[in-house]
Amino acid sequence: MSATAEIAVTRRPGNRSGAVKIALALLIAAPVFAVIVTLLASLARFEPTVWTHLLTYWLPEVLGNTALIMLGVGLGVTVLGTALAALVALTEFPGRRVFAVALLLPMAMPGYVLATVVIGQLDFAGPLATLLRAAGLSMPPIRSVAGLVLTLTLTLYPYVYLVARGAFASQGARTLEAARLMGFAPWQAFWRVLLPQARPWILGGALLALMETLADFGTASAFGVTTFTTAIYRAWFALFSIDVALQLALVMLVLVALLVMAERLSRRRARFVSAQGAQAPLSLGRWRWAATGLCGGVLLLGFGLPVLQLGHWALSAAVPIPQLLPLAGRSLALAAMAAGLTVTAAVLLAIVARTTPGRRLATLQTVATLGYALPGPLLALGLFVPYAGGIQWLNQQFGLAWMVHGGVSLLLLAYAVRFMAVAHTPLHAQLMRLSPSVDDAARLLGVGRLARLQTVYLPPLNLAMLTAALLVFVDVMKEMPITLMMRPFGWETLAVRVFEFTREGQWAAAGAPSLAIVAVGLLPVLLLTRVFNRKAADVT
Repeated sequence: MSATAEIAVTRRPGNRSGAVKIALALLIAAPVFAVIVTLLASLARFEPTVWTHLLTYWLPEVLGNTALIMLGVGLGVTVLGTALAALVALTEFPGRRVFAVALLLPMAMPGYVLATVVIGQLDFAGPLATLLRAAGLSMPPIRSVAGLVLTLTLTLYPYVYLVARGAFASQGARTLEAARLMGFAPWQAFWRVLLPQARPWILGGALLALMETLADFGTASAFGVTTFTTAIYRAWFALFSIDVALQLALVMLVLVALLVMAERLSRRRARFVSAQGAQAPLSLGRWRWAATGLCGGVLLLGFGLPVLQLGHWALSAAVPIPQLLPLAGRSLALAAMAAGLTVTAAVLLAIVARTTPGRRLATLQTVATLGYALPGPLLALGLFVPYAGGIQWLNQQFGLAWMVHGGVSLLLLAYAVRFMAVAHTPLHAQLMRLSPSVDDAARLLGVGRLARLQTVYLPPLNLAMLTAALLVFVDVMKEMPITLMMRPFGWETLAVRVFEFTREGQWAAAGAPSLAIVAVGLLPVLLLTRVFNRKAADVT
């Protein structure tokens, strides 16, 4: 056999494996492609009159507000989440162990619920504004871009806090000791060594928060601030043009793609290796009480006061608890199934991209995570339109009489598309921290693909998989628009019940189901904290 033939024979299995991996990534990204095709097809029905109206009266304000909100929330969640994570993971101050758990609690608070509480307390007719006016003072209007940025920051900072805390805790004492041996002071070691090492985690968390901000509708509507998403809804329900709404969503999708590409480009040539080891918390001296005050203030504003207000509303409305149990059961079942499906797909996508580097898989990986920035109703519409078209085509071709209805399977698919980025980000960041030399060593030792998956890739992903599952679980519990539009008949959930009450202005009646969402969301947060503590104990 000639040398050329030998090379062809030895490369054939690798080519087949690469094709299988690309096909798998293409399958995971296929629903997003379906949505994109639906959005692009709307361009064939361009309405110049409507777009002239939008460009003249809507879009200047929409683009300005959206840019300000993205900038404010991006800075807010990055600074607040990173500062709190560094304090809890690296320093010692009164209440540190309690705050390590408690600072995750705002993750269980939906943004639209927190907005209702904030407006109820700080609006013109609220108790604080009334008290200030009685004293001859005034406060700026809370229904503004600043109020929206504050609310979204308090709701979304746990995305950065969670991953940054894990990054700081996992780097251990060796990194700090190495920096000190090089002559760095503790603060210099943090800024010049620990913070750059945690950069992929922090950027990943900030990216999730920005995508959530861009897709938010309920919180912006509560504050009366016009954003890109509210413009899409106005085009749909005020101008009665679904095509214009889809075209605006297409513009939003381009913005999200640019955001994801910028984040990937910022760490394209970076390589990060973790250093394991126990780390003794640093003493803050006289600043220790300031750290306690900062953590306590954030927790009070983001969770304590809102829960007290919701509890007051729930008691005043006196909704019977047995009425909420079936709603809670359906919410839990949907969240658990969606978390399992989404994390399984995200693990496969992350490992495939890790083991087969290249532009095609990187592009498919980016496309598969774009659904997080799409407004829920448009994502539901983008999936349902091709699904209904496929059912009608089958009926016409084969004389069938299948009914066009989504069901739980289509609802779970929509959840997976929407929250793929939430599951994929911690998994991708964890794999980036795995040295490339590990792959080379496994190949040189003759470890097969399946054995490499079981012994090299999956064990380091255990904590990241649990993190991803809990993030998806909590997000599905809070998700409202997709559930509202795609749920099977009779499948009411807690979020749907909150929407129905708030739409009718029954704020007190919405208190009990809102509290139930928060309570159910607390369970995975507490479990996640317990796992983190166990990991820290193992390292120690």
